[in-house]
Amino acid sequence: MIRTIIFILLFCFSFTANGQVFKDFFKYSTLYSSVNGGNSISDQIVYDVATGTLLNEVVETPYNYTLTFGIRKIQRFQYEPQLPFKDGTETSFNDAATIGRVKKGFEYLFEIDYARQQGKEFVNQNHFLRYNTTKWMTRVEFMQDGFADIEYYQASQRLRLNSKGKLSFNVGACQRISEPYGFNPLEQWMLSNGSLHYTQLALDQGYTIEFDGEGGAEYFNPDGASVATSKEVWEAVAVPEMLVNYVAAERDKLPNQWVHSLIIGFDYYTYNKDIWLHAWGNILPYHYNDGGEYSYHNFNDGEQWYDYSGGMIFGYKVTRNLGAFVEGKYNKYWDREWYDFKFGINYKVF
Repeated sequence: MIRTIIFILLFCFSFTANGQVFKDFFKYSTLYSSVNGGNSISDQIVYDVATGTLLNEVVETPYNYTLTFGIRKIQRFQYEPQLPFKDGTETSFNDAATIGRVKKGFEYLFEIDYARQQGKEFVNQNHFLRYNTTKWMTRVEFMQDGFADIEYYQASQRLRLNSKGKLSFNVGACQRISEPYGFNPLEQWMLSNGSLHYTQLALDQGYTIEFDGEGGAEYFNPDGASVATSKEVWEAVAVPEMLVNYVAAERDKLPNQWVHSLIIGFDYYTYNKDIWLHAWGNILPYHYNDGGEYSYHNFNDGEQWYDYSGGMIFGYKVTRNLGAFVEGKYNKYWDREWYDFKFGINYKVF
């Protein structure tokens, strides 16, 4: 987060040497912030009769919320409605499009969301800066999706082909920085029969077990707090939590990895008042293997792989009153998927 803020500030301050450039860069941009919230799932009563006595506990889930901060300068496409305010809940699928409507110039989005859903907290960030001309384009972005557990920096430089037509193509180079996806820190703890030696791993992480001499045991975390008084609770609750923490800690120890790739893409846009289609796609079919220990090639048996992304926005007014729409985007990087979509039918009653 700090690195992203520094990047944005340095980029903005680089324009202050020329006041007119600075003014033009931020002209027509929108700075926004918002808070959205609502109740989560209702409280649940959990019953327990393990001791022979009926016990119950109320499990409360705190309310959901999203706190959003952002600034954007993206020219609207013709199919987009003009809204009086931006509240941070809009789903602008075309933000992921490679090419915007601006024929030459900068467009950008810097947005961060602090969210909580069903008691789990996430941070989502989507920052990008792109510069388009009729001959070439470049784009720099940072993506963090807490729901999909994906985070990376990406830059691409591309030549544009047939940029004046409805269908255009682009080709160029792409550079990405991310954690070493594919690395599995649990692999060294796997037994020859395919099972996980989780008890030894827990002891190695500082967990302790005290046996009572009657076949029972109590389990303690590295801080000395009791986390389970039965093997069933230990395996169902404490061990999964321990594994999650261990994997996260081991992944954080490793340096980020560079991936240099070939990127090929297309964009298609057509619009009239009755039907419109906006579609785009990108594929990364080749990735340079630098021989690094944590290169994704090593986790893919030394072979190449395909990363890709794309989206589509389609609207059709069948009659004056009846219309249908389909919108969505899909991404797959390093065998990790994240996507959004929506579709529906509208009928205006007069």
